[in-house]
Amino acid sequence: MPYTLLIQNCSQLLTMASKTGLSLQPLSREELTEWKIIPNAYVACVGDTIVATGPMVELDSSQLAEDTTVIDAGGRVVMPGLVECHTHLVFAGNRAHEFQRKLRGESYLDILASGGGILSTVRATRAASEEDLLTQALHHLEGFRRYGVTTVEAKSGYGLDKETELRLVRVAREAGRQQAAQVVCTFLGAHVVPPEFKGQPTVYLDYLVAEVLPELRGEAEFVDIFCEEGAFSIADSQAYLAQAKNLGFQLKIHAEQLHNLGGCAMAAALGAISVDHCDYLSAEDAARVAATGRTVAVLLPLVPLFLRQQQYAPGRELIRQGVPIAISTDFNPGSCPSKNLWLALSVACLNMGLTPREALAAVTLNAAWAINRQESIGSLEPGKRADILVLDLADYEEIPYWLGENPVRTVIIGGVPQPH
Repeated sequence: MPYTLLIQNCSQLLTMASKTGLSLQPLSREELTEWKIIPNAYVACVGDTIVATGPMVELDSSQLAEDTTVIDAGGRVVMPGLVECHTHLVFAGNRAHEFQRKLRGESYLDILASGGGILSTVRATRAASEEDLLTQALHHLEGFRRYGVTTVEAKSGYGLDKETELRLVRVAREAGRQQAAQVVCTFLGAHVVPPEFKGQPTVYLDYLVAEVLPELRGEAEFVDIFCEEGAFSIADSQAYLAQAKNLGFQLKIHAEQLHNLGGCAMAAALGAISVDHCDYLSAEDAARVAATGRTVAVLLPLVPLFLRQQQYAPGRELIRQGVPIAISTDFNPGSCPSKNLWLALSVACLNMGLTPREALAAVTLNAAWAINRQESIGSLEPGKRADILVLDLADYEEIPYWLGENPVRTVIIGGVPQPH
């Protein structure tokens, strides 16, 4: 069948593909840097699927037809679409007023304890209509697309009651249907304890298991929980995640963001697909995560930057220990109101010790592993979905160097070039 799309004259085709074939586990240690770059290359697609990659001298021109869309990269970098594996996509309002409190020295937990933080967004989100929430979610997805993000994980968590939490998942799914980027849904009803259950975290989690999780089968793939002081204890988190697993959900956890409570190791032992934040992850618990061979540590470098915290996840040490790592923004209204995954990539290099090649793997293939989409996205290989970026750069080493800039020239999702 003739190619429907050809991207040619790529200075560097960043395939993210292993030199030894498809990886059966997320990339770790030296694998994070040993993926294949093809110089002076092309990538060809039929419909929404990549069918061929290689050097230009191997391009089979007989596969071109009159209606083949040909994009000349003109000596630019071409790479997979970015995968955003940790966002809080659907919410109402913003917390700009709390940003002023942060600048005056109040901590994240101080603001939460005073009824602000997550709880202030809960009040705004409960009051918002489904139409307004969908409008905002589509606006944010458009922003992500402009940064080259072609798949977005979307967490609930700003309802903290049955009606609103189900609405947030419903809105995320509908937003995914109304535009080209893929949306993957995670249920984070266990974000913090809502006012109606103040002082009763275990009772609230039991309520979620009995009343909410059964209605989310087929709607949300993952169940997440915030295991942290001011949110949920490790014992409550473990019991909740175990019950969610028994109900057929895949597991995630927010852990070791502000303190070392042991949540990452606990969740990894339960088979969590990712452990997220990890700023205070100890070497001992990192070894336990690495031992699973499957659990991805999702690092969120823009959060400590925005919260003005000194502690960043020990990325270099995690790689040394064999922990697979991914990078995300943690887009949300309180601790990271940014969709700029390129900036997160740069900060991961600057403050977590990653190399450019490691960081690129962390926002593509390993991020796909963190949402169980590794078989279809995250690398440029025949058989995978044609989510592809053309960058206004000639060399991948420039990507983290141009701090905060958006290098995207062309976004292709499912084989279709998107409006600029």
